[in-house]
Amino acid sequence: MSTNTPEIKRRRFTRASIVTGVLGAALLSVSMTGTLSGFVASITNTTNTAGSGVIAMQETSTTGTPATCSSTDGGGVSSNSANCTTINKFGGNVNMVPGSTSTTSITIKNTGTVAASSFTLTPGAVCQQSKNGTVNGTATDLCAKLNVVITSGATTVFSGTAAALANAPAAAFAMPAAPAAGASVPFTFAVTLASSADNTYQGLAASLPLTWTFAA
Repeated sequence: MSTNTPEIKRRRFTRASIVTGVLGAALLSVSMTGTLSGFVASITNTTNTAGSGVIAMQETSTTGTPATCSSTDGGGVSSNSANCTTINKFGGNVNMVPGSTSTTSITIKNTGTVAASSFTLTPGAVCQQSKNGTVNGTATDLCAKLNVVITSGATTVFSGTAAALANAPAAAFAMPAAPAAGASVPFTFAVTLASSADNTYQGLAASLPLTWTFAA
């Protein structure tokens, strides 16, 4: 019998197709799993995160009508710097007489999420004298006649005239430790018009900006 009859050719083709199919399936299995057998274990870390904290400040007056200012009032945490016109640490008393004292108490709070590493108080460069009302004395050194005492608890932060306070270096202040997140630091400002002030000091006023700063 011829080995090339149609029936024999058909059987050979069928066997070849089966073998090819088996080999193809095996190769596909290898390509999908990388191996034909073995043990596998794995861990995927899904919480790999990092982020930044917030340092922010709030000042609250505890004398007279309560008032609050925040460092974020000037444009949010991106600027984190604001001017506060509702808290007058010199008391705002423009009718003082020689020997009288005006006292103001405030607190400075760290309203951020991280502790401050430094805490400073920086006065403006100049204590500015101006006229108070329409009847004014001729003295030009009222700032030297105003004594300023700043305390925090039992600690005297500064003691001297408003003129000396102006542009005072950081070394002039005995500042409390920088507060942790959520902590507050109390301060009291006592401003006294010197007993030696005579008629030439009537009808005058003085002002000096003061800047609190946290750093982290």
